[in-house]
Amino acid sequence: MTCYDRRDVGLLLRLGTGGVLAAHGAQKLFGWFGGGGVEGTGQFMESVGYAPGRQSALAAGLAEAGGGSLLALGLATPAAGAAAAGAMAGAAALHLPNGFFAAEGGYEHAASLGLTAAGLSVTGPGRLSLDHTLGHVFDRGWMVPVALGVTAAVTAAVVGARNQRVRRREGEQEALFEQ
Repeated sequence: MTCYDRRDVGLLLRLGTGGVLAAHGAQKLFGWFGGGGVEGTGQFMESVGYAPGRQSALAAGLAEAGGGSLLALGLATPAAGAAAAGAMAGAAALHLPNGFFAAEGGYEHAASLGLTAAGLSVTGPGRLSLDHTLGHVFDRGWMVPVALGVTAAVTAAVVGARNQRVRRREGEQEALFEQ
């Protein structure tokens, strides 16, 4: 007989974080919970430097909704956590100029979700998960550094390109103002 212990309470962390991320992604993909859907989110993403906007909205929505759902289920945990963490790193970069606290538009919420998702990717889903039930075929040790490494590289490229667009746009606006 298997006895569950306090470490299996990590299920609550997976369910909570995964649920929040899935709902956040559903706003982007489907317009649920007051979200803009792909079109509205795409327009917003374009306006803040993530281009092309529609593809950026789809990528962020899939990483959040898909990664969050998989985290909640405890399935493919390394990839799910890495995808969600990457999406939240992109969100944190957007909010970085506003400081840390979310009440002032800062990156606090995105950082908390991203760090939790990355932590779950590293620590694994626990025994009360689909990964455990399936014999961890989608949760091998080597998958953790690969998933986090690939996600970090892609996220750095996307955020870097966004930051260049924003700086270029700000430079053009300054030049127009000086004329």
